[in-house]
Amino acid sequence: MKTQQPVLTTSVVALVDLPRFRFAGFDGGLCPAGAKALGSVAADTEADNVAPVNVLGICLVTAGGAFAAGDQVESDANGRAIKLATGASNGIAMDVATASGDIVRIVRGI
Repeated sequence: MKTQQPVLTTSVVALVDLPRFRFAGFDGGLCPAGAKALGSVAADTEADNVAPVNVLGICLVTAGGAFAAGDQVESDANGRAIKLATGASNGIAMDVATASGDIVRIVRGI
């Protein structure tokens, strides 16, 4: 089992149902593809409720595809981590993701 070590957790009002371990956008929705994320959602949160979001530290996130440990990651259209291509970096993978749906640790800085 992988663990998190968040340094900073904040909250945001969920615009939609936010699944745990997905990137949240600054507006309370899922982070759009290639956009900078507020952080990783720490608990399943229904729309119009307050979601805890890990902003800084070692955070868990759902992979949207395969990537290697050490790769920078960005958000896909579903708030999942994918290998950085042309979007904004949302952290560095600490674990290998072999398939979509893997839960991995990422290091998030400012």
